[in-house]
Amino acid sequence: MLKEKKTFIIGHKNPDTDSICSAVAYAALKNKIGDGEFVAKRAGEVNNETKYVLDFFGVETPELLDHVGTQVKDVSIKPTPVLTSDISIKNAWNTMRDLQESTMPVVDDDNGRLQGIISVKDIATANMDIYETRILAMSRTKYTNVLDAIDGTMIVGDPEEEITKGKILIGAANPDLLENYVEDGDMLLTGNRFENQLCGIEMDAGCIVVCTGAPISKTIQKLAQEKGCKVISTPHDTFMVARLISQSAPVRYFMKKDNLITFGSEDFISDIKGTLAKIRHRDFPVLDREGHYCGMLSRRSLLAQENKKIIMVDHNEMSQAVDGIEEAEILEIIDHHRIGSLETTLPVYFRNQPVGCTATIIYEMYQENDVEVEPAIAGLLCSAILSDTLMFRSPTCTAKDKKTAEALAKIAGIDIQDHAEKMFRAGSSLADKTPEEIFYQDFKKFSGHGKSFGAGQISSMDRGELEQLRPQIAAYMESVVKKDEMLFFLLTNILTESSDLVFAGEGAKELAEAAFGATEENWVYVPGMVSRKKQFVPSVLSALQQ
Repeated sequence: MLKEKKTFIIGHKNPDTDSICSAVAYAALKNKIGDGEFVAKRAGEVNNETKYVLDFFGVETPELLDHVGTQVKDVSIKPTPVLTSDISIKNAWNTMRDLQESTMPVVDDDNGRLQGIISVKDIATANMDIYETRILAMSRTKYTNVLDAIDGTMIVGDPEEEITKGKILIGAANPDLLENYVEDGDMLLTGNRFENQLCGIEMDAGCIVVCTGAPISKTIQKLAQEKGCKVISTPHDTFMVARLISQSAPVRYFMKKDNLITFGSEDFISDIKGTLAKIRHRDFPVLDREGHYCGMLSRRSLLAQENKKIIMVDHNEMSQAVDGIEEAEILEIIDHHRIGSLETTLPVYFRNQPVGCTATIIYEMYQENDVEVEPAIAGLLCSAILSDTLMFRSPTCTAKDKKTAEALAKIAGIDIQDHAEKMFRAGSSLADKTPEEIFYQDFKKFSGHGKSFGAGQISSMDRGELEQLRPQIAAYMESVVKKDEMLFFLLTNILTESSDLVFAGEGAKELAEAAFGATEENWVYVPGMVSRKKQFVPSVLSALQQ
């Protein structure tokens, strides 16, 4: 069941407004100029600022995609037809033979849930190993199955009834001897001997099977009806009937139903490879989230698997990428950050420009492809630039960012000053968030000169809110920092264009002092620092080098 491949456009973990809005805008552009289907996704929860922007321009929040490893649903799943549990093993074999299937799923007819698996081996074993003469009663076989197996016709009785007791018995002996063997509920296979048929009825047989198409007298039919004995007529001789009748037992009696090895459609291939290596089945049933049967996963299909196709925006480092990125096929990278450590297996389209926001690059690509920017998309791109450049206050802001934002604001029909203030106030509303949520709202990991460190950032126009938050963030960082780990957090005041830098971890205080001067116990005030990318990270890397 090979689905049309989609390409997912996704930003970094803990996404900011640029990461989300650039993904949405680039997906819209690619769907107009590219081949296939392009879908914007997010790698984490959106923050309050981004929610405000998306709601303001009436754009749906991209769906969460927290892992881009290849899943079972990404592989070609064979839509193998199903069997029901009450079908006879004879019919099951005929179906498998005609379809050339060695294994078939047995599914509940009412809700589509997997009940078991039947294989050619199971059927062969059943045919060779059935020595139990009570097999039909034990498996609660319907008479319809018996009629089908022996090409019989029900003369007396209801074909839909189940056989619940008795054994299979061939009535070859004379009546005097036969009456010692026939028991309540037995199925008696007999020929045209009236005496044997009558004996079976009188001894409370459950069913009489009259072979070779022999005529069945009205007397026998009447007596059988009065005694509740079924009567079946078949054109086959007794030997053939005895051989075929056990094949009427239902599949449910022989199928494997315990400890089934199944995979979910959402399972990752990397997680199931161990099972596939140990269990040498040719095919494995695949179930959806509700447990419904979807198809069969074959070993051969794994050889032709296609990894998820990904376009990365607003980042290019493995540590910031969505989980499973090493398993994905990266097609493009559109970014404005420093070039990091990400490696790709194939050449990719890599566009990295020294501007303040990825959205500036996306708008430039709209112009290059002569595609009109719709007002809602223009609003998203403008908001992303205002967010990343702190309304042109950040040192990362370039003349191109400002010119682009002004052009986009005109298309979107918004006033930059008014929109930015409302956006920032929505984003700086932290009352409903825990210190953990605030810390990871915009958190990234960095490395250089043999060291690694993590840094988060929050921007606000409310000085009092930032001062109140600082000790809470410091306490949280101390509680989660690991051995040999350094954590930093910038509480950035947009109005004063400064930051309180909180730090935790072994060596973090010394590093902060080397980079930014004298510190308090667990924080330092850094005037003029508003950019994590252009001010904080370079200063820390420079201090590490020294």
